[in-house]
Amino acid sequence: MKNLIKLFLLLLFSINSAQTHRFIYELQYKYDSTSSDYQKVNMILDISPKDVKFYGRDLLISDSINKKFGNMDNKNVDMTGQIVKRKLNSSENENFINIKFSYYSFKTNDKIDWKISIETKKVQDYTLQKATAKFGGRNWIAWFNKEIPINEGPFKFRGLPGLIFEIKDDQQEFIYSLVKSQKIGEIPVTNDFLESNFGNKAIPVSEKQIQKLMMEFYNDPFAFERTNFSKNSSDWRINIGGKEIHSLEELNAETKNMQVIIKKYYNPLELDKAVHYPN
Repeated sequence: MKNLIKLFLLLLFSINSAQTHRFIYELQYKYDSTSSDYQKVNMILDISPKDVKFYGRDLLISDSINKKFGNMDNKNVDMTGQIVKRKLNSSENENFINIKFSYYSFKTNDKIDWKISIETKKVQDYTLQKATAKFGGRNWIAWFNKEIPINEGPFKFRGLPGLIFEIKDDQQEFIYSLVKSQKIGEIPVTNDFLESNFGNKAIPVSEKQIQKLMMEFYNDPFAFERTNFSKNSSDWRINIGGKEIHSLEELNAETKNMQVIIKKYYNPLELDKAVHYPN
C-alpha cells in the first residue's frame, strides 16, 4: 500500500459535489493459470456523484497524451477484460471489451452475496475486516475498511460496508491491492477511451453475442486477412506479426498457432462465463 494518501480525507467527500474520488489498485494476474508468473498493471476506480468506472491506468495515460497534442495517435488496448461502468449504488454493470478490430459493450447484473467475518488485521494505520464471497466461479477473500463509508472496490466487487483495500481469489490468480487515492475536482471525461476505444465506439451487444464473437475469433483469428486477399493470387502476401504469409497453407498454419496461444493465455476472471474452446 505504498504511497497511499491518508484516507481520512475521504470523510470530507460529499456525494452531491461535482468531484471524483480516484482509487488506484495494483492488479497482479495470470494470463496463464498454469504459470507462476504474474502480469502487473495499475487499475483506476473512479467514484463520481452519479457513476463508478473501473479501467486501466494506461488507457488514461494514452488519452491524456492525445489531448495534450490534439491527436488520436496514442492508442491502448486493454488486456485485462476488466473495463466496467455502473451507476452509483448499483450492481448493474456495463462491460467493455476489444475483440480483434472492434470494441463492444454488454450489460450484466453482478450482485455479490458477501459473508462478513469478525476477523480483522492491521495494515499501516488501518484496521481491515475480512469478507468472503463466491463470484464468477471463484472464491474471493476481501479486506475492507468500514471507517471509509464507500461500498465500492475494484472491478465488480462492491456492496461491503466500507471501501475494499485488498481482494484476491483463493487460487491467487487475481490479486488487487489499493496503493493510492486522490480527490479530483471534476468528473473525468472518459468518452475517448472507455465508452469508445480511441476512435472505435462501443457496439452494444448481448452477453451471449460476446461469447459467439469470441468463438468466431478463435475459429478464424485471421478472417480479415483471409477475406481481403484472393486465394488464387500468384503473389499472395500477408504480414502477420512481421512474418510474410505467401499461401493458404501458411495462413492455416498460423491460424493453428494463434489458436494455441488464445487457449493458453485465456484465463477469465469470471470462470462461470468462460468460452469453451475446443480441445
